[in-house]
Amino acid sequence: METNTLPLKEQSIDELYNGNKATYEVPIYQRNYAWEEDEITALIQDVYDAYLKSKNGGSKNNYYIGTLVSYHKGDQVYEVIDGQQRLTTIYLVLSVLGISVQNKLTYRARKKANDTIKSIPKFDNDEKDYGIINGYNIVENAIGRIVPKDKNEKETGKETGSFKDYFLDKVHIIHYNVPKDIDLNHYFEIMNSRGEQLEKHEIIKARLIEKLKDDADKEKFNKLWENCSEMNVYIQQKYREKVIFGESPKVEKKPLIELIKGKVSDSSNKNGDKFDTFQLIIDFPNFLLIVLKLTRIRIENSNFDPTDFILDDKYLIQEFDKLGNNINEEFVKTFSYNLLKARYFLDNYIVHHSNEDDAIGNNPWKLQRWHKEGKNEYLKNLDGESDDQNKLVQLLSMFEVSYTARQRKNYLFYCLLHLFEKGTKIEEYYKFVNDLADKYFKDVYLNKDKLNDTNNTPKPGSFDETILRNNNELDLELHNQDIKNFSEIYGNGTEISKGVPLFVFNYLDYKLWEKYYVELSGKGTDKKSRERIEFFKILGCNDFGLEVFEQFYFSRTRRSLEHFYPQANADGKDGRPTQEQINCMGNYAMIGSEANSSGSNWSPLTKLSHYLDSSGKIKQVSVASLKFMIMMQKCKDNKKWTFEEIKQHQKNMENILFKKE
Repeated sequence: METNTLPLKEQSIDELYNGNKATYEVPIYQRNYAWEEDEITALIQDVYDAYLKSKNGGSKNNYYIGTLVSYHKGDQVYEVIDGQQRLTTIYLVLSVLGISVQNKLTYRARKKANDTIKSIPKFDNDEKDYGIINGYNIVENAIGRIVPKDKNEKETGKETGSFKDYFLDKVHIIHYNVPKDIDLNHYFEIMNSRGEQLEKHEIIKARLIEKLKDDADKEKFNKLWENCSEMNVYIQQKYREKVIFGESPKVEKKPLIELIKGKVSDSSNKNGDKFDTFQLIIDFPNFLLIVLKLTRIRIENSNFDPTDFILDDKYLIQEFDKLGNNINEEFVKTFSYNLLKARYFLDNYIVHHSNEDDAIGNNPWKLQRWHKEGKNEYLKNLDGESDDQNKLVQLLSMFEVSYTARQRKNYLFYCLLHLFEKGTKIEEYYKFVNDLADKYFKDVYLNKDKLNDTNNTPKPGSFDETILRNNNELDLELHNQDIKNFSEIYGNGTEISKGVPLFVFNYLDYKLWEKYYVELSGKGTDKKSRERIEFFKILGCNDFGLEVFEQFYFSRTRRSLEHFYPQANADGKDGRPTQEQINCMGNYAMIGSEANSSGSNWSPLTKLSHYLDSSGKIKQVSVASLKFMIMMQKCKDNKKWTFEEIKQHQKNMENILFKKE
């Protein structure tokens, strides 16, 4: 039976923890206790404020502290579906106030948490849950700071007793008790559709963990899931198990420890070790979808249609639903292994953005591996200072700034699939990523059939249709290299373009940087050298130095396309360009929104004086596109920017894209 009716009752804290001899069991799929000072202090402060108001003649009504949702398993055991963070905090408050409780709070298959709860306040157990200990200390400090000592003592002969009395009797919680015959998955979805309770990935966690028969396996799964969900920390610093579910040949013979190279730091971080953190490029729900797609394509091969799979966390539950009864214990174990392995590859073989702000001369994109040698743990470049390392940083960050949304990261899926299938040899990995960029440009962005008619962006499924062929294997052979396609799709000034996607500009900037890196970097060429003269001749402008190329990286601030010759003045009169002529790649510049909003209607010569100004009025990182620097130098050389300059610049850039020099 399924029902939307959820029986509830109002309980005081005293009734919650001292009535009916209940046991509250936190299931393994729930997160560990993780409330910090802000949440704990706010709860205690709010209750104390209500207590003072009541004591001073204000409202005598009960104070409601939130909700608890549980599933009655029988024998007065209540599985906590939602509200365990609040429930545990209440338990810690009662402990600090010295109030004994009759009912139990337990954590299923978590010996460390159970032993820690039982050992309050001495915490003399061997294995400690430092989240609970940290919570107890915060509660103790907050009560000592907020609640005066005499307010905790019994005040006889008065209508309102002590803070202890108020907390026990007047603080109430709404307890939803889910009936035994309800479909819990259905309940999760009801609550989630209201924007309440469990998030989608927590629903998936509950479903998967339910398929594991052994409690020890459930505990391992929970630990792996929790560690993998912290997406801004290297997984080796969080997860330290040698194997996941043993070495069952149906799952994975090879222990994970051989992959991640040694034990890692204790995830409890009890010594206050500082983890190496970075900014996210993908969140956990969207990463789960990539892992699910990887798992399905490897299990099902040609029976799996990747174009029917949506890499968007709005469809997380629906994509798992498609598996139906195929989600069994063997699948859960395989998925778990793939989740950990994919996290390892993500952290160590995909670029991360450091926590620093974008600034000229300081590339925030890092391609580093977490490395352990003896007792020493440190980060080092994936391949030192090699050419492959430097090119991979630029290529991977080029993809990332082109597809910044955390959904639909097809490039990331293909990179991880390559690493799963072909391994981690740097030379092969670099060649794959380089070929993938070429494949994107020539077989997707230069193929009309793959693009929307309205704005030239790829249609849904275009990437998978193009790149996954022959029994869903990666196919990077190029099939479309005709330079004529570029003008036909993106315009050459004869008609208004439907638009040029960001990827095309980023790919062009990479090709410009690559040309510099291969031909001039580290060679000490001066302005009179033949190589340097020929380099700038092919770019179509005078020499503006090599520093821009040396410092170049793909800044995430450059998300706006600007007409270098402004639309407002393009009327075709007195030799001025027409609207058709300025709406082509030759007149577009990729630029930061700060610069674009300040000067979109300036003339090209006026823009030069502002964008090339070193005073800092406009951050130079906002105008650091290599293509844009070439455009501005060409305008500076000719002291004008007419349709002739636009046409010639586009021709020069097309030659770079197609290596026609």
